[in-house]
Amino acid sequence: MPYETITEIDQLIKRVQSYNPDADVELVRRAYAFSAKAHAGQTRRSGEPYLRHPLAVAGVLTSLRSDVTAIVAGLLHDTVEDTLATPDELEQEFGKDIARLVDGVTKIGKIQFRNYEEKQAENFRKMVLSMADDIRVVLIKLADRLHNMRTLEHLNEVKRQQIAQETLEIYAPLTNRLGIGWMKNELEDLCLKYLKPDVFAGLKLRVAKRDEDRQQHIDEVIRLVRKALADAGLAGEVKGRQSICTAFIRRWNARRSPLKRCMTSRRSASSRTPR
Repeated sequence: MPYETITEIDQLIKRVQSYNPDADVELVRRAYAFSAKAHAGQTRRSGEPYLRHPLAVAGVLTSLRSDVTAIVAGLLHDTVEDTLATPDELEQEFGKDIARLVDGVTKIGKIQFRNYEEKQAENFRKMVLSMADDIRVVLIKLADRLHNMRTLEHLNEVKRQQIAQETLEIYAPLTNRLGIGWMKNELEDLCLKYLKPDVFAGLKLRVAKRDEDRQQHIDEVIRLVRKALADAGLAGEVKGRQSICTAFIRRWNARRSPLKRCMTSRRSASSRTPR
């Protein structure tokens, strides 16, 4: 599950220790200090210090319960590309594993296409996965893209459209392939917000009117499934969520049906007893 955006190093440390009490927090603090020095004086389009970005990326990685190596690499992921820091310096300060992860993220950001076929979304996704000999490289890149999407409003409209389209075609499907459902949902919602703002606003308003009723339905289904598991002597974790806007859009477009019917169909499908 996603958490609020991390804005302070102590928040990050607390989050890491919540699932990894024995984490090397001094290493995390050293990486934060290194990143702060490397990015000193740099700002984002929003006007906030650039350091907020790697800190937020590391925060997203804690939502994935990533290890300290990945979190440190998240704090450092832009130092080689956007500052005077070098790969050798990172390796000397933080070791080969962290330097290798940062290098992998940097290489993904520099992918160049030789022809039209390579530029197709599916080929790009395959290229990203093939370039990353460590899945943590992909996770860091996805965390980077998620925070960039969360702050996309500070870019001009052309750039927003370009990044949102790329995210929808490449990065959201990658999260789906890796089984990170909550990130896929948020990325798709943000893509819809910038690619079809009028549709997003109207749909969000209609969905909000039914939120309480739908949440009650989800809670009831969860209760029934948990009871069924307990009666069968099975252990398991049961979670539920309300359908996001893009899920409604897919069904709406596919069926050419009104939103009300689409939402009703979703409820009916969720209520059926599994065979």
